[in-house]
Amino acid sequence: MNNKCGICHHNCEIADNKPGFCGKREYGMISAVALDPIEKKPLYLFHPGKYILSIGGFGCNLRCPFCQNCDISINYNDKNKQAKYFPPELILELAKESVPDGNIGVAYTYNEPFISYDYLYGCAKLIHNAGLLNVLVTNGCVNREPLENILPYIDAMNIDLKSFSEDFYRKIAGNIETVKNTIELSHKRCHVEITTLIIPGENDSDEEIAELAGWIASLDNNIPLHLSRFFPRYQYSDRKPTSRETIYRLAETAKKELKNVFMGNM
Repeated sequence: MNNKCGICHHNCEIADNKPGFCGKREYGMISAVALDPIEKKPLYLFHPGKYILSIGGFGCNLRCPFCQNCDISINYNDKNKQAKYFPPELILELAKESVPDGNIGVAYTYNEPFISYDYLYGCAKLIHNAGLLNVLVTNGCVNREPLENILPYIDAMNIDLKSFSEDFYRKIAGNIETVKNTIELSHKRCHVEITTLIIPGENDSDEEIAELAGWIASLDNNIPLHLSRFFPRYQYSDRKPTSRETIYRLAETAKKELKNVFMGNM
């Protein structure tokens, strides 16, 4: 018997106990837990100077050949054994224990959190009801209904806007309109910052960044944009890293539209 997932744009028909495109169906299997600076998410204008308990597992619903995190997002099958079950109640306990160390809540990060939606929802509701904050670090490829259902419990998001090209998103098994809808809807409900990984020869033209920044500004020119350097990884391991000069140039382009432009991995 097949069931339609409905969490993301793939809308997978999933057989019983089988994974969909993202490769994940496990509940609460966590591979990494750390207390990170909030700026690492990156969120620069949301409780700066504070820390957040950060959790993540394996898997992703995109297939980026340039993935900077491929060890857990794509090449994860042989690493699933490293994951351990963390019930939402344990996540809450760990979050509370680290409040004296400056912790403000929980960030769902490292891999794509929406692929473990039931677990994400359960944790977020529990954390919210305890008076702590929830942060999502996501590629934004989530359908409207599940997004609307969880947003009441989310305080901040960093959303990837990987390109402003439909062709670019098609190559990575994504959907740009889904991402744009996620950004637009989330901005109305919580704090949002956006990250664009700049890849030489792919999305590093002034024209594309001007269009991308212009669209963000049409929502709100105060939305922060992080322009991040690409480093050779995964199927793009033979490429050169993004030059600092390129990031400086594109930041100036984006600043013509946006008030808060930051340069990452410099």
